[in-house]
Amino acid sequence: MSKPTSIKTSEDVRDRLRILAAERGTTITELLEELASRELTAAEREQRAVEAARELGIEYTEQVQRAGQDAWDKVRAHQGGAAA
Repeated sequence: MSKPTSIKTSEDVRDRLRILAAERGTTITELLEELASRELTAAEREQRAVEAARELGIEYTEQVQRAGQDAWDKVRAHQGGAAA
């Protein structure tokens, strides 16, 4: 595990993190570590899309990439703008 550090945030965000951590029976630090480990970076999402297309026998073209992005945009819109 790496050395702990501080993150500046608003009181509202801190309070919400405390509530979420308490509901999960964990700490804010562990909650943030969990969230950070499961959220993919743009590069990781792109790599997974390429791999999925390969598994499906689909050429990963710009058109396929755009269609996938459009689909995720619609998913996010239904989630109220939250990251998918």
